[in-house]
Amino acid sequence: MYTLDDGQREDVALGEIRDLEQFLASVEQRAFRIARVALRNDDDALDVVQDAMLQLAQRYGSRPAEEWRPLFYRILQNRVRDYQRRRQVRNRLLRWWPAFSSDDDASDDPVDQASDEGPSIVDRLAAGEAMQRLEQALTALPARQQEAFMLRNFEGLDVAQTASAMGCSAGSVKTHYSRAIHTLRERLGEAW
Repeated sequence: MYTLDDGQREDVALGEIRDLEQFLASVEQRAFRIARVALRNDDDALDVVQDAMLQLAQRYGSRPAEEWRPLFYRILQNRVRDYQRRRQVRNRLLRWWPAFSSDDDASDDPVDQASDEGPSIVDRLAAGEAMQRLEQALTALPARQQEAFMLRNFEGLDVAQTASAMGCSAGSVKTHYSRAIHTLRERLGEAW
């Protein structure tokens, strides 16, 4: 029977860590978009995504790489729901304090004001307006339809992976996804 020495074990562990880092880097932007649509706040979405990534790495990093994607999106959706519940409770409590005011103006950040050499302003404005309309239509969907749509379209998960991530049957995923598509087509028109 062949056993690994300490150096070989370290190489295997570093390879697994590299694989996990690559996976997390590949899903980071899409996960942020999903969380931002659900929470409607960039900072909160970033916190939720980072928490989900940390949770996956700590608890499930040793699992096979094929299991990471559905596990990650399940963790992400659970974190989003937890954050929404906490926000709801906090808002109920803070409503009773008359001095409470929400002043979240963080537009003084010089990084946000810096120019870049990207697409023209007209192109960015048109794309931004289209994405804003899509995000508004997505936020109006029921949570399960929203989740099914984003996992299938933004993440490219198949029906079985989406069912695993959502914790439901494949038939339920198909139903939620179909209803989301029909509702979005009604609201956005066939151009989308």
